[in-house]
Amino acid sequence: MKNRDKPENDAVKKQTLIGAVILSLIIGFIGGTVYSSIKLGNTSVKTSNPANVNQANISQDQSDEISSKILSLEQYLKTNSKDAKAWAQLGNMFFDSDQYTNAIDAYQKSLAITPDQVGVITDMGVMYRRNKQPQKAIEAFDKVILIDPTYETSRFNKGIVLLHDLNDIEGGIRAWEKIVEMNPVAMAPNGDSVDALIQKMKTKK
Repeated sequence: MKNRDKPENDAVKKQTLIGAVILSLIIGFIGGTVYSSIKLGNTSVKTSNPANVNQANISQDQSDEISSKILSLEQYLKTNSKDAKAWAQLGNMFFDSDQYTNAIDAYQKSLAITPDQVGVITDMGVMYRRNKQPQKAIEAFDKVILIDPTYETSRFNKGIVLLHDLNDIEGGIRAWEKIVEMNPVAMAPNGDSVDALIQKMKTKK
């Protein structure tokens, strides 16, 4: 199951509706549907621990690198506003730094130029979810399904949002069953088969 959903830490990631299964999916999958999250800002550490200090330095380096890339892309787009790929890349930078509304805005600008980018629409759906707009997330995933019914990542993400955010267990199960109909051996990001997850969900209804 591909995508930037490399799953995440703030929960797409985030929650407790149907027990440990959903929680693990959220932490492991939708947390970053295609890219792992890199939070910007200072990291507080205990200077007495060299390992923590090194990790802090790495995190700061990553933050500085992302900030630099964002600035470069923003400068470029001032004179190249019709570059859909550049807008998508900017959205990805905001995605990776948990800047939800900025990511959504950049993705929308990319899609206004090149509408049917299933990866961009899916990532935008993840950002809507993290921005506490589950219905908008569902709309984005449904749009991808209309464009490419075989795109498993959006179907899986849709199931996550239905199950966790909208408390629609039946709807979530149906979304995942569609994946299994197309690909009986489909795997979830946590390593379980989608079919096995469906059976677990049914026992919790």
